[in-house]
Amino acid sequence: MLRPAFVSLLAILSVSGVANAWFRVACASPLVQERIDPIRNPGQTPSQHTHTVRLPDPTNPTYDYNNLRASSCTSCQVAQDMSNYWYPKLYFHDRKANTFTAVDNGGLLVYYQNRGTDDAINGGPGLKASAFPPGFRMTTGNPARRSKKYAVGEGSQGELSERAAHWVCLRYGAGNEGRTNGTGFPWTDCESGLNARLHMPACWDGVNLYKEDNSHVAYLSEIDNGSCPPGYPVGLMKLLYEVTWNVHEFAHLWDPNTESWPFVYATGDPTGYSWHGDFQNGWDTTALQNAIDHCNNPNDQTGNGVTEACSYLTVNAAATANACKIDPIVNEQVNGTLTKLPGCNPLQAGPADATMYSSSDCPSS
Repeated sequence: MLRPAFVSLLAILSVSGVANAWFRVACASPLVQERIDPIRNPGQTPSQHTHTVRLPDPTNPTYDYNNLRASSCTSCQVAQDMSNYWYPKLYFHDRKANTFTAVDNGGLLVYYQNRGTDDAINGGPGLKASAFPPGFRMTTGNPARRSKKYAVGEGSQGELSERAAHWVCLRYGAGNEGRTNGTGFPWTDCESGLNARLHMPACWDGVNLYKEDNSHVAYLSEIDNGSCPPGYPVGLMKLLYEVTWNVHEFAHLWDPNTESWPFVYATGDPTGYSWHGDFQNGWDTTALQNAIDHCNNPNDQTGNGVTEACSYLTVNAAATANACKIDPIVNEQVNGTLTKLPGCNPLQAGPADATMYSSSDCPSS
């Protein structure tokens, strides 16, 4: 369980205007945590590494759009949003005992942001952002990445993808500078939490609902704003994922003055560069388009990103969302303290991209 002070911090973050959003979708308690990945490994059970999954209660493990829309409940708080959001779990690696303990977080907060210079609301010549079409899927980040590949500011889609996955080390009230930012993992304890963020692409080719190399979408030229590259004529709502991990819970088990960062992602990543996320659209597209068109009014609270102020969206109580659960498909332990990461995910620090093993080709230890 998260300590009260940590939960209070998350509440502050969620209402303090961390990002200028049209609205926010809060997902506190996960539907399930297991090795499934309907985008990168559709129909494969188990998939390669463990995810925390925030999605509705689907009727089929392949999770197509119709299955999502037919769900009986959703673990996120906006009733019209039956979308699928997921990201890898974080573990504390006790090097002395060689064990891995799952790290708690305060839930996922998804910002739905209006961005892009082509959008009419931002002074451009285009129409307002489009709702995600039925069947649309996309990802951000690379599970195999273990180091930076591009010079900061180069501006290619590869470099923008690296900048899209980053963290903020929160140190408020700790007698320190307050916060530091970066990619990969930080180098010290984050007394008020490790705030990990993921920017999704916001430009679409207008044709393909998904491509395996994710090239059906592209990042804005400035990640959080800017223009779409040629070949991507459709501007979408830009999604920003925000997850705050309670890494300070383990501060007594390591010394940042003499030891390197002891946390790893479920991918077997001790560097932090494999931070990634996935999105599978399950929205009521009419409700989402109405929210886009009408719920960004500077004269009322919708202009401040207050989801409840948008009459086209219904915000469920957190207790209602948290009650939406399913039993795991994969029969394995993913929480608590483990002797190894779930699946075949040996620690790989790079700098080359990691080898992503399946259970059948797992190297002997």
